[in-house]
Amino acid sequence: MNMWQHLWPTGSCSSRPRRSLYIPFALLLGLVSSIHALSAHADDFSKVYYDASTDELVVTMIYSGTNPDHAFSLHWGQCKEATDSTASEVEVEVLDNQWEDPARHDFNKIVRFSLTGLPCRPAKVTLRTAPRFIYSLMIPARPVGHP
Repeated sequence: MNMWQHLWPTGSCSSRPRRSLYIPFALLLGLVSSIHALSAHADDFSKVYYDASTDELVVTMIYSGTNPDHAFSLHWGQCKEATDSTASEVEVEVLDNQWEDPARHDFNKIVRFSLTGLPCRPAKVTLRTAPRFIYSLMIPARPVGHP
């Protein structure tokens, strides 16, 4: 039996393959479409900035779901000294409390996060969400009048 007979078990290269050979292809297509659906559901940022008057990080989130009532929180990493020692660096994961909500509609929400507990300043803050959405910005030293 030559190698082509494994692909076309009917014994002839000119005959059509059996239907059972389409099953792995259909499974592969299903897997690819599932991965695409998951990536379409990912949260993202449309705008991020530091508001010095309130000492807050202001993030406009773009997300999908069945309702607009998603709540977002931050999971802070450890402050690290920068290699050039001008500012510290810290990574922050943005978490969605309804991350399993089916992606039926698109929503935008402005979320404000207080930075009064940020121990390292000035700092380069890198926000991360979903598998690959990243945004970095500089947070200055504590504003005058803030603890």
